[in-house]
Amino acid sequence: MSITIKEIAELCGVSHGTVDRALNDRPGISLKTKEKILKVAADLNYQPDFLARSLAKGTTKTIGLVLFDLYNRSFSQLTNSIEMESRQREYFVNLLLTDKSFETEKQAIEHLVNRKVDGIILFPINQGADFEQYLKRFNVPIVTICNKLSDYWSYIGIDDRSAMSDAVQYVIDKGYQRIVYICPPLAYHGVSNIYTQEKRLEGLLEGMRLKNFAEEPIIVTDKHYIRALDNIDLKLKRTAIICSCDQYALETMNYLKDKGIRIPDDIGLLGFDNIDVLKYITPKLTTVHYNVEQMGKLAVDVLLEQIDKSAVTSPPLIEYKIIEGESL
Repeated sequence: MSITIKEIAELCGVSHGTVDRALNDRPGISLKTKEKILKVAADLNYQPDFLARSLAKGTTKTIGLVLFDLYNRSFSQLTNSIEMESRQREYFVNLLLTDKSFETEKQAIEHLVNRKVDGIILFPINQGADFEQYLKRFNVPIVTICNKLSDYWSYIGIDDRSAMSDAVQYVIDKGYQRIVYICPPLAYHGVSNIYTQEKRLEGLLEGMRLKNFAEEPIIVTDKHYIRALDNIDLKLKRTAIICSCDQYALETMNYLKDKGIRIPDDIGLLGFDNIDVLKYITPKLTTVHYNVEQMGKLAVDVLLEQIDKSAVTSPPLIEYKIIEGESL
């Protein structure tokens, strides 16, 4: 059983308050007494009772992070950024993954609330008025990232529609005559919160309209999207494959290489996210970049502002740009 402040006080012949001042580096105690108390605490391996401290101060110095998975490298980068920024601000992060389960997401939120986290950063898959009422009842600061709920909640993201619109126009200006768009999450339209992917699809169609591109896109929503490519004659016209994230683009690149299809000689390829592993890929992938580390830092900043001031704010969207590679 760990040593308590009361026991340290008895061993040192001082009051409970004197021990508390020594351990928390507060004034009102002589240097000699402080050194004596700290030595006894160290010798007996004293560990502070964070739960008791949190009840006394009304804060646990912890935040929750709820994501559906870490398979996409950009999610891993985002998580790392959130953890690093939180640690610098003297907060600990409790990460929970939901595996794209609506019920598991709710269980994760309740788990965090029951453990008195000071706030939650949420990448939601649930949506709608009922879910928002569910969140409001906990009275816990929440910042949403990537998938937006409504303007009631602080939101961190990019202008996905404009980013994809610009990317598609960039592709069309390269002289491509047909577009294949790979985005398996679109299969969950109307079922799950896929705000980011829906905005990227809107941007795809908008970019084509702005360029008066008459050819209808081939939109692949099958989770077995590589298998679906077997049913498309990729050499019929000068075709560009646009992927809603780099993860799909890298899998597609491997498929094309296995088929002996040259990139970009036979077919063009565009990704989205500019994940860090692209520096190892040949040919260099053309993609859409946004600063995912900035996104994580901003999410923590906005959440802590809510915690400190109860102020719900949504900062400007993260800037984006097209990174020209060798795949178009």
